[in-house]
Amino acid sequence: MDAAYAGTALLLPAMRWMLKGIEAVDSFVFNPHKWMFTNFDCSAYFVRDPDALVNTFTLLPEYLKTRVDGSVKNYRDWGIQLGRRFRALKLWFVIREFGVNGLRETVANHIRWAGEVADEIRREADFELMAPTPLATVCFRYHPEGVNDSRELDRLNQRLMDELNASGKIFITHTRLDGKLTLRLVVGQTRQQRRHVTAAWDTIKRTARDPARP
Repeated sequence: MDAAYAGTALLLPAMRWMLKGIEAVDSFVFNPHKWMFTNFDCSAYFVRDPDALVNTFTLLPEYLKTRVDGSVKNYRDWGIQLGRRFRALKLWFVIREFGVNGLRETVANHIRWAGEVADEIRREADFELMAPTPLATVCFRYHPEGVNDSRELDRLNQRLMDELNASGKIFITHTRLDGKLTLRLVVGQTRQQRRHVTAAWDTIKRTARDPARP
């Protein structure tokens, strides 16, 4: 199961519905560097049967054998590379800094603030919510009244994203949903506050509605 981004939300009991069917999974991975405030790169990888993984990657020439091989976990046998950085240490520091309750509070705030933006979009006549917002990624597009040509809408939204990103005030990304160019506002920065999210949404609206925009 690849829960690269969404896995962090499982800190919250209210989000554990995403684990439905986990009993049938052989492996589970998520990336603390995506939403758990840990510097790149750091992935957490869980396996049901470690022996199957070790048997896949084990390489044991004579010069790697030691007298404690049977009593320790040699993580060199858990992947392709023999050596690796101590990625778990920086995640440990994050957990120590925030505490589990602090991490939960921060993630819950991000989800709530993203939901508030989604609610704002639903109330705007010239913006369109493009997907549900169960986590902290808001998928939307600018859709002014009277503009229904798909290529023109794509052009308007590409131009809007380019202008926003060039401003240096906020940075958003895009994807395509049902073939439609879709903008993505992600709430998830380590020290982000609600005022930053509100300011970002105000900037998006103001830029999109600027009468000087072609």
